[in-house]
Amino acid sequence: MEEESVESMPGMEGMSGMEGMEGAGAGASLMGIVIYLVVYVAFGLIIGKVLGKAGKPVWAGLVPIYNLYLLLEISGKPAWWIVGMLIPCVNLYFAIMLSIALGERFGKSAGWSVVLLALFGFIGYPMLAFGSDSYSPPPKS
Repeated sequence: MEEESVESMPGMEGMSGMEGMEGAGAGASLMGIVIYLVVYVAFGLIIGKVLGKAGKPVWAGLVPIYNLYLLLEISGKPAWWIVGMLIPCVNLYFAIMLSIALGERFGKSAGWSVVLLALFGFIGYPMLAFGSDSYSPPPKS
């Protein structure tokens, strides 16, 4: 049986250059995964540095849900808020309230926290992590 070329197939005239395109798609997918992992690890380490200022383990910033639990803990918010953070739309309220509480622990205003932690976390969290602000624990209730 003779192998049929792409150009001899009906409707595929001029498509001989398409061989190997699936490799390009796989390469693009792999590059997307690599970029995602680099951003995830970088942001996880930044969150870890914020947790480290509060006396928590830095590696915890890389662990999903656990890092959220620790952020809630150092902010003085209850652990059940994790459930609220998992509900679409409702999580916006919890994220803003967590941002305000976390900012207060580092001496930041509510406005600063909403803008730079809730809306522009990629700017605010590195400022908390690498800035000179120190952590003050929430008051005991």
